[in-house]
Amino acid sequence: MPVSAATAAKLREAMARLLAGEPLHSDGALTKENLAREAQVSHASVHRAEDILAEWNARIPQPVLRTPGEVQRDETIAELKGKLRKANMKVSELQSKLDALATVTANLYHENIDLKKKLSKQQQSRLTVLNGGV
Repeated sequence: MPVSAATAAKLREAMARLLAGEPLHSDGALTKENLAREAQVSHASVHRAEDILAEWNARIPQPVLRTPGEVQRDETIAELKGKLRKANMKVSELQSKLDALATVTANLYHENIDLKKKLSKQQQSRLTVLNGGV
């Protein structure tokens, strides 16, 4: 199903802006995704506009390579994502240990209270016996 004349016009204008290096609605990279963004149409519309897509492919015959700065940025992002993933795993592990320790501490606290009550009762019983059962 071909695109409307208005969509075709938007795509041609967007292609001209991208090829001229004057994008208005995208980062300017020469990709089909940016063509759709620049024309403010859906990605599917780009693929339905077969004649415009053929013209795009003729003008941009090979994928655009990333600049060294973009490569470095992407490597840095990947490295930071890895570090974040490891840090999140460590946080989860430590949180599990903390939860377990909190449970043990709560159990020991209650056990200590029970033992203190028993000791207090034993001491009261001894005092009663020492005072002659009065």
